[in-house]
Amino acid sequence: MCLKNADSNEPENRRTGESAPVAVSPFRRFAPSPALGTPSITQRLTLLYVASTTALLLLAAGFLYWTLKRNLDHTRLALLGSKIEVLRLLLREPDKSAVLASEVEHEASENHPLRYYLRILDEQGQMLLETPGMKGLVAATLFPAPVEVTDEPLNRIEEMSLAGRSFLLVSVRAAAGVAGQEKRTLQIALDTTTGAVLLADYRRKLLTVLVLGMVFAAVAGVWVARKGMRPLMEITQTAQHITASQLHERIAGARWPAELAQLAAAFDAMLDRLEDSFTRLSQFSADLAHALRSPINNLRGEAEVSLARSRTPEEYQQVLASSLEEYERLSRMIDGLLFLARADDPKAAAERVRFDARKEIDAVREFYEALAIEREVDVTCEGNSWLTGDPMLFRRAVSNLLANALRHTPARGSVRLALRSLDGQAVELSVCDTGSGIAPEHLPRIFDRLYRGDQPRSPVPGGSGLGLAIVQSIMRLHGGTASVESRLEQGTTVTLKFPAQNS
Repeated sequence: MCLKNADSNEPENRRTGESAPVAVSPFRRFAPSPALGTPSITQRLTLLYVASTTALLLLAAGFLYWTLKRNLDHTRLALLGSKIEVLRLLLREPDKSAVLASEVEHEASENHPLRYYLRILDEQGQMLLETPGMKGLVAATLFPAPVEVTDEPLNRIEEMSLAGRSFLLVSVRAAAGVAGQEKRTLQIALDTTTGAVLLADYRRKLLTVLVLGMVFAAVAGVWVARKGMRPLMEITQTAQHITASQLHERIAGARWPAELAQLAAAFDAMLDRLEDSFTRLSQFSADLAHALRSPINNLRGEAEVSLARSRTPEEYQQVLASSLEEYERLSRMIDGLLFLARADDPKAAAERVRFDARKEIDAVREFYEALAIEREVDVTCEGNSWLTGDPMLFRRAVSNLLANALRHTPARGSVRLALRSLDGQAVELSVCDTGSGIAPEHLPRIFDRLYRGDQPRSPVPGGSGLGLAIVQSIMRLHGGTASVESRLEQGTTVTLKFPAQNS
């Protein structure tokens, strides 16, 4: 009565066995929002492009600046060294005093490309010669302690800024006169203001180039990132239009880059699996509704007929007996569905014990012996082997196969169960009948739940369409496989193969 009342409250399409439309969540079309503070791929690519470009510009600018400064320093040191050498030679020749004085005054020329300021002191520190104007610019006390010419004086150079100008200061002690008994101190100040201004201007230009380069890199990075991400955005837009009613849509195409082509192919493969699963689910729902409708309609019809008029106790008993058969059929179907649901659990696992497979097969054969005699079907078994697995599940699989074979084998037919070891490792069990066979178009779906083909193979009712699906689930729990071969009007062979680790 509860089933009847529940059925009466459902829409008409449920009563006729049609599958109800699948509801699609309204939130499915909306992509999940990115986590707060998580940059997008475009932003990451842009930042990476800007960072790499900036690093490259910094390296290039640093190298150019270092090269320019190094060349300037090398030129300055070379000129200082040559100047010290010229002055040392002039001091050793007394007749060159006029030339020495001219050299000192010549360095003061405003038109000189490299301005030097020279001061010559005697042994008592008294000034002998001095470039005009040097006293007001660089006092003698600012120079470092003098060193001998032979002591590499260029290693004792000091850099100093005075009155907005830059100087390199070096102090050298050199011999004077032919005999070289006298000592003179040479104080040389090289005006490096022009070079300093050049370097400062160069730094400003490099900084300008660096800033402009970063701006350009940012703009170019955004353009490159968006250009590169456009195919991915197109894939995303295409994927957003795929719904439960449009699972036939596909993404793969020749226009995608190689990397995204692999992604599109993988996505399409997932869509293939989803479409197949959705199709199977829809078909399963329709088959389940049809399978449940038949016994329920039978029960309802029998109840309506029995209540139509008063009947004898014997007639009521017949009705109850017939109803009990339908209840048993429903119970077997529900039990099978519950088993399949448990078997589909990823955590499900079969028991692992070593048992005699032939002994279990003989037990099942004895159970169906009476039915086989009634159906006039000869059931034989051959072979011996041991297995490691769940003996109860193994017996259930054999029972389902044998019951299915007996149901589809006509009178005076035969069913043969063969058990054999493969290379002493894997174990194979085959159940071969001489029944009506299965059409080739039905073989790919023979292990589907509740699938019975266009027409039932058996003239004997009672099958639920779950037997082979349960067998396949049992084999999956054992890590094995189930396969079927069949020819119309010749018979069917179902083969169970247990892997080596279970043998």
